[in-house]
Amino acid sequence: MTTQRTDLASFADALASRLPGEWTSQHHQHTEYKDQFPLGDQVWDCGHIQWAVSEFVLGHHALLNGPGSQQLCVIDRPLHRHHFLVAPLTPEAGLKPHHFDGVAEPGGIKVTHNPARAAAAVTRRVLPRYQYALAVVRHNAALHPEPRHRPRPPQVARVVTLTWYEDGALGTPYASVPEDARTTLYTLGFQYHPHQAAFLLPAAYGEDGRAVRVQALVHQLAHQGIGVNLRHTTPPTTASAGPPAPAPASAVATGRHR
Repeated sequence: MTTQRTDLASFADALASRLPGEWTSQHHQHTEYKDQFPLGDQVWDCGHIQWAVSEFVLGHHALLNGPGSQQLCVIDRPLHRHHFLVAPLTPEAGLKPHHFDGVAEPGGIKVTHNPARAAAAVTRRVLPRYQYALAVVRHNAALHPEPRHRPRPPQVARVVTLTWYEDGALGTPYASVPEDARTTLYTLGFQYHPHQAAFLLPAAYGEDGRAVRVQALVHQLAHQGIGVNLRHTTPPTTASAGPPAPAPASAVATGRHR
């Protein structure tokens, strides 16, 4: 817990009067610990100021309002009697989480209790980063008011369905593979077994080796306009009072592997 200082309000007033443009200061007293929670959500800083707000009982803070809806908060610096912390606040109106994607947090700084020196440091080190971040976020909001959802995948007429068989084999029946996809399977290590009429990926590659080859197969066939499914011959099990009835032959290999 910090020791509440009586000079924060007067320091914030003096700081506001020295910042470029028209700035005003408002002092906010916290009657309860929970009064500082909204401040923790607004601080545009992922470093020591966010840590101070989340880990210490502040007791009060000052809010500076400036041109272009800029806002700075001023708090006591925990464990340092002659320092304050100054940080920008995230803008509120009309902005959504995706507008902040890829925008570096401007962050705040520690300052001494000398208002003139503090104002010089904030003007030089905080405001340029803050103004740039605000501009980028507002540009994102104007350009993409709503999140850019990924489009649905295109439908494909040809598909290779790989199956995990009950004996651990991974492969697909030869006849079901489009002719122009067979060379790709050969290249990636799938072996044709005539007596099983299937392409099988040898277990000798190991789990990781087979995963890499399947990933490569998906990538290469996608460029040929061929889809890839992965299924399992055993359908998902569900809790029941008795043993499940055997699946008919027409139902084999219909469950999607997850």
